[in-house]
Amino acid sequence: MKTLVETGARGEDIAVKHLKKKGYKIIARNHCEKWGELDIIAISSDKTLVFVEVKAMNARGQSGLKPEDHLTAKKLGKLRRLSSFYANGHPTIIDPKRGWRIDLIALTIDDNYCHISHYENIG
Repeated sequence: MKTLVETGARGEDIAVKHLKKKGYKIIARNHCEKWGELDIIAISSDKTLVFVEVKAMNARGQSGLKPEDHLTAKKLGKLRRLSSFYANGHPTIIDPKRGWRIDLIALTIDDNYCHISHYENIG
């Protein structure tokens, strides 16, 4: 079984490939501030700045939870603050007609299988 770090890193790699296939341009990965990290920062095909939270789980040995279940209200609040801070510091990459949003990509990963759920504009 993969470690949590290995599963998370693989999940982020898969999420980046998924986004690129959908026409997103990746701006940054694992952008760190003193109080947290943004997994993926991208520009969508419609020019919206998108902050993507990635939640990945190994398909084996789970207790009925889904990756989505690990995004708590507290974590979402932190993501909102981090995203707003980044957006305010980088106004030139924001299309004024489109703005910015937060997405969640949830992955259930096994050796030969990966289920991807992409939730747009979660908060």
